[in-house]
Formats: sequence, C-alpha cells, structure tokens
Amino acid sequence: MKSGSVSPMASPGKLFTEKLRPPLWLLAFIYFLFLSFALSVWAALGNLPGIASLLVLTLLLGVIAQRVTMAIIISESELTIGRAHIELRYLGEVQELNAQEMRLTRGRNADPAAFLAIRFWQDKGVKITINDDRDPTPYWLVSTKRAEEIKRTLYTPQ
Repeated sequence: MKSGSVSPMASPGKLFTEKLRPPLWLLAFIYFLFLSFALSVWAALGNLPGIASLLVLTLLLGVIAQRVTMAIIISESELTIGRAHIELRYLGEVQELNAQEMRLTRGRNADPAAFLAIRFWQDKGVKITINDDRDPTPYWLVSTKRAEEIKRTLYTPQ
C-alpha cells in the first residue's frame, strides 16, 4: 500500500480522513424555514409555544447538520464512507472526476447497482471500481473535495 500523503486530520492507523459537512448557506436556508415555522407558531399560539418551537427546531438543525455530514476514512486495510466499508484489496481503479464528469456519472451514465455517497453541494468526486466477483456493485461514486489525495492514498502498484 502506497500512501501519497497523510492527511493532517488522519490519526494513527488512518491514512486519510475527510468530513464533508453541509455548507453554511444550506444550514442558514433550513434555519430560516424553521424560523418562519416558529414565527407561525408564536403568532397562532403565543410566546411559550413559539419559544419552545424555536428551541426544538434549533436543536433539530444541529441534528440535521450532524446526520448529513459524511466521513471518508481510509485506514491501512479498509475504506469507510459513512456506515459503508470495504476492504482495500477489493478496490480497483480510482478515477478523479471533475464537475462535468461527476454530473454525468451520477446522472445519465449512472449504473443503478453503483454505491452512491454523494452530496449535492460538492461537485467533484471519485469513482472507485470494485473488483469483487461476489459483489454486484460495479463502483462507488463518492463526493469529495480532495479527490487527488484519495487517489494517491488508494494507489497500489500492480
């Protein structure tokens, strides 16, 4: 296994770590929707229900932000994306995708059997071919800001 560079976020045993968090503009948009709902509750039911709904929705925003954050972790033996994981020995070619290639690969050129770990706010990614005869998944399509680092980290000389 050749690691091109070790991520500054990587810890012992981990060769690469990346977290794709939702952008601030998306969280702000959701919060403004929540605020309009809380305002409606306040107008209809009064101060206490309005404040309670605002607090509950603010906590809900935190939960949403945590749940949509995707972690990409490459250890010495395994690739983990969210809750999905696969041993590195089953990985084939890793292809960096620019915005146009990513759009086509997740759109009209998509394979329905592929594993998709994509976030709409991230326009670049990688396509990782799976070399396991028992697995019907042809590839993993993964949104990432650091496609080149993932490719370098997963590179294994033949």
